[in-house]
Amino acid sequence: MSSDLGIRPLIKHCIFTPCDHAHNARIDDNRYNQRSMTETVNSAVKRLLGFAVRARSWLREFREIALMCVVYNI
Repeated sequence: MSSDLGIRPLIKHCIFTPCDHAHNARIDDNRYNQRSMTETVNSAVKRLLGFAVRARSWLREFREIALMCVVYNI
């Protein structure tokens, strides 16, 4: 189903079979590196600013997270 939408995974497989090795070879390195950078930023924001979002509605949660990211990047 995800291949029908043009979605490709960015999480590498543990290499147990040749199929896993082939899967890892098809992963785009530039996008995988971007994913690792976003994971680093998410970790830093959680560590510095707290892991809990205090807002209850989706829009307010989004605003709070966006503000945290802006403050982190300043």
